[in-house]
This record gives sequence, structure tokens and C-alpha cells, in this order.
Amino acid sequence: MLAMSRKSVSIGKLTIGAGAPIRVESMLVHPLADQDGCQAELQELEEVGCELIRVAFPRREEAPLLARLNQLSSVPLMADIHFDYRLALSAIASGCRAIRVNPGNLGGKNGLQEVIQAARAERVVIRIGANGGSLNNEQLGKASGDRSAALVVAVEEQLQQLLDKGFDNLILSAKSSSVQETVRANLELASRYDFPFHIGITEAGPGFRGLVKSAAGLALLLAQGVGDTLRVSLTGPTRQEVDAGFALLRSLDLRHRGADLISCPTCGRRRIDVENVVARVEKLLPQFPDGWTVAVMGCEVNGPREASHADIGVAGTPKGLLLFSKGKPLGEILSAELESALIKEIENTARESLSFRPNEGGYRS
Repeated sequence: MLAMSRKSVSIGKLTIGAGAPIRVESMLVHPLADQDGCQAELQELEEVGCELIRVAFPRREEAPLLARLNQLSSVPLMADIHFDYRLALSAIASGCRAIRVNPGNLGGKNGLQEVIQAARAERVVIRIGANGGSLNNEQLGKASGDRSAALVVAVEEQLQQLLDKGFDNLILSAKSSSVQETVRANLELASRYDFPFHIGITEAGPGFRGLVKSAAGLALLLAQGVGDTLRVSLTGPTRQEVDAGFALLRSLDLRHRGADLISCPTCGRRRIDVENVVARVEKLLPQFPDGWTVAVMGCEVNGPREASHADIGVAGTPKGLLLFSKGKPLGEILSAELESALIKEIENTARESLSFRPNEGGYRS
């Protein structure tokens, strides 16, 4: 299933919308003044596959720092702009091919017109949108106090200002810390407009709380075809946002970057310390082919049968571990042989350049 937006935009070589893969993005937590921190964070985000990185740009004197990051980053940067249209102009001049703005607070019609002229000349994408925390009384009044409807009103106010000036190289977003507000607003906007949508749940929180809240909202939207780029907003390391974004898309069968690790919840039948084996296998995940499912099951009952779809898996036995693929046993191994056995299967697959096919005669030596 692909996103429903029929229009697309291009940020450098990155295409968003109209059937392109749903993109996973994040935002730098380091300020531009901390160039070492920014560069280290950029490198880490690149390594985990982040496809678009937003950068706070609050001061024009930091334009050389933003320009330097644009030169260093292989991932396109989106400058986050507030209140001053000259910041948007500086970001464009510094090499950003995407900016996030609120057209209503850029300093009047003349300021907005200058931003549009620069964006059109440099083929810059503008992301506009509303945040539940910044809704004003007038917007809430127009929506009769319905905060989801007020988000729609706020987005449409911004959108109309740009469309009136003939600019439509746009991404729309409507986000709130409330899952229900966010979902209702985005579904309504998606029913009206064909532009690409950025989706997310703002201030989702830390750790598993933020993951659960983000997944609840984003999954509801993605399952209905809404969302062309997403951010899992978490209080914590930004790489977690990217890992979570790709994991969510894998779970919905929308993208298959990286391998998927499944494991049983354990019970009294378990033959092994499942958590320990999971931790060992998890360290190897980056080496598995994209799209693979890797299983860790606690016993032979839950092993090859319940995880019969797994490309490779291990299950506990009275003697150690059973290695299996697509429900067929490959042979028994000792716990100490786990890593080497899995790596050998990865290498066999790479040599064959085919989907792994289990050896009927048992584990390959």
C-alpha cells in the first residue's frame, strides 16, 4: 500500500509523495553553534538511513554554519524557520532545498513574496502546517472549539496564502500531542488536498511511552494511506526516531529496510534464555539482508511451526538450539555457535544471490 497523495515534491534527489517510498526523517538536537555535535549527529543519522533532517535556524548570523552542514551532509536538510522571513532567505542561500515556515508570521505580504520568489528560483520545497499547541482563539472559534477542525483551519489559512501567490511546491502537516486530534485533522485534510503529507505526533514523550503513542497515531494514518514522510518524535537520541520509523513501516509492510526480529514472549516451555539470545541476535541484525525476518523462539513447539515464515531462526531444544529456515530444520547447534552459524547463512545467501533455501540434509558445514 502506498500513500494516497497524488502530487510529489523533490528535495534535491529525494522524492516525496505520489507513490515514492514513505520517508523517515528526524531533527538535529544540537544547535548550529555546536558544529562538532551537529556533524556527529548527522553522521549517525546517515548511518541509520535517515532521509530528511530538519535543523533549527533561529539566527541569521549562523548562516555560514548552516551552509557548512549542507556541504557536509549527504542527507537533505530542511531549515526550521520562525517569525523572520530573512531567515528563510538565508537558509535558501545557504543551500537548503526545503524550509519549514508559517506563512502567517513571516513579516507581512512583502516578506512572504520574497520567500516565494527565492523558493521558486531555487526549486525549494516549503513545508507548512499547524501544531496543536499554537492554535489561536480565532481558529478555535471558527471550529466551534473542535481542536481537530481548528488544525484544519490553521493549515488552510497558511495554504491559501501560498496558493494565492501561485506557489504549490508544498508539503502539508497537522500535528498535535493528541493522537485523536492528529488523526482526525489529517484525514480531513487528505480528503481535500493532493499535496504530500508529513505526519507525526508532537511531544510524544520518552522511551516506550513515546513509541507507543507515536505508533498508535502514525499507524492509524498510514493504514488509511495518509503520510508521505514521517517523524517519530521522541525525547532521546535521534537515531531512535529513525530506527522506530523504519520498524513501524516494516510492521505495516510499507517498507522493508533492514531485517525484522521476531521472538516469542516465553512461557514455562522455554528451553533457553530467550532474552539473552534475542540480545545476541539483535547485534547481528545490520548484517542481515533487507526484508528478512529473523526469529528467536523459546522451544521446539514455538520454533519452526509458529515462525515458519522466518527466513532464518533459532529455537531452544534440550541440547541447545535448532537452526531453521522457512519452517524447515537446518540442524542443531550449540549456543556458543549461534553467531558463527547465522553469519555463515548470511554469507551463503550473499554468494547465491538468491533467497535462502534450506538444505534438506541438515545444517550446512
